[in-house]
Amino acid sequence: MELDDELCLCFHVTKRKVINFLRVEKPQRAGQLSECFGAGTGCGWCRPYLRRLFDAAVADGLTQQEEPDREAYARLRSRYIHAGGGTPPPGATPPVDE
Repeated sequence: MELDDELCLCFHVTKRKVINFLRVEKPQRAGQLSECFGAGTGCGWCRPYLRRLFDAAVADGLTQQEEPDREAYARLRSRYIHAGGGTPPPGATPPVDE
């Protein structure tokens, strides 16, 4: 996943925005990442990824994590939604048809 790829597909929050939020705001809990343009408050798919970025920031200043590319990330989110994992809000990036 590249820095300008959307991490939160519901609210179109990029990985870069989340990393900058972590750097500037220094949240004390992963749940505070929701203050970054609503990240993680839609369908819930991105929450594990947000948690990993938060944990990495707390541990050692944002080490590189193994992440899927943009297309794989969107497909995995679609499977999550179709399996009943969450409902994207209006305006969210729609699930990918497979």
